[in-house]
Amino acid sequence: MSAALKHGTDAGRIRATIARTIAVEQEGMAALATALDGPLGEALARAVETIFAATGRVVVTGMGKSGHVGRKIAATLASTGTPALFLHPAEASHGDLGMLTAADVVLALSWSGGTAELRDIIHYSRRFGVRLIAITGRAESALGHAADIPLILPGVTEACPHGLAPTTSTLIQMAIGDALAMALLERRGFTPAEFHRFHPGGKLGAQLLTVGEVMQRAPDLPLVREDAAMGEAIIAMTGHSLGCAVVVDAAGEVVGIVTDGDLRRHMHPGILAEPVRAVMTRAPRHTVPEEIASAALAEMNARKINVLVVQDGRRPVGLLHVQQLLSAGVV
Repeated sequence: MSAALKHGTDAGRIRATIARTIAVEQEGMAALATALDGPLGEALARAVETIFAATGRVVVTGMGKSGHVGRKIAATLASTGTPALFLHPAEASHGDLGMLTAADVVLALSWSGGTAELRDIIHYSRRFGVRLIAITGRAESALGHAADIPLILPGVTEACPHGLAPTTSTLIQMAIGDALAMALLERRGFTPAEFHRFHPGGKLGAQLLTVGEVMQRAPDLPLVREDAAMGEAIIAMTGHSLGCAVVVDAAGEVVGIVTDGDLRRHMHPGILAEPVRAVMTRAPRHTVPEEIASAALAEMNARKINVLVVQDGRRPVGLLHVQQLLSAGVV
């Protein structure tokens, strides 16, 4: 067999294996979706309410691949408003059980439900009244029987051709963890601004910055009265390098804005003596400090403008220029 032919045959086998794996895991996810219409869905709703009402944390535990999934679930819960941590079952038996309190909820993962390393955590939770939620594939297992709320996952076929490596089973464990986290997020009314507090770094952090964190703040703003001359407005504009001046009335409330574009449209030899109100754009587009900066940028792009007045009611508290957003990494 030529090298080219062999390569083509091997590539075909690889693609077939990949397609089979995805197909088997899709079947597992379909079985999970179907199971949600029955007792699993009811148990999940009780689990969400139990965690929501808890005054402590969700202590996630599991061994092996279930443990790896558990770490991810704990991280997702913690980042979406539900305090959570991962407790390694082996370390728990050597002193880390002291992390558990009666106010906590244990979320234990074991596909077989008979993982020996979970025994001490199960016994401790029963002895001291710590609520126990189980994610398992075996209702008649030790974990399934011990749990206050057993989340019994449907039987699935592993994508491993030998039926040994956890694949489909860990996928649906992960999906249940994500479902719990998202249901709790919505139950708490968790906002993008709150999400930003837990994700201040990197690209995601930049996308979740608020307008108030990026804007030019009062009192360092180019403000001018509507009855002032345009010469005064131009001085204010050039002194702040924001390409505009915010126009306020006698009460200090926003009535308009003068931009570089307004100047070009109204340019004539006597413009410096013109009153600001004759040149300004009335009722300028505005936002609030709590707005997500990326949403403000989207509005600027949609309206083809470079600046938004930031207001508290009708009073100016800041100016947001597109260059400030780009400098902060908001794109």
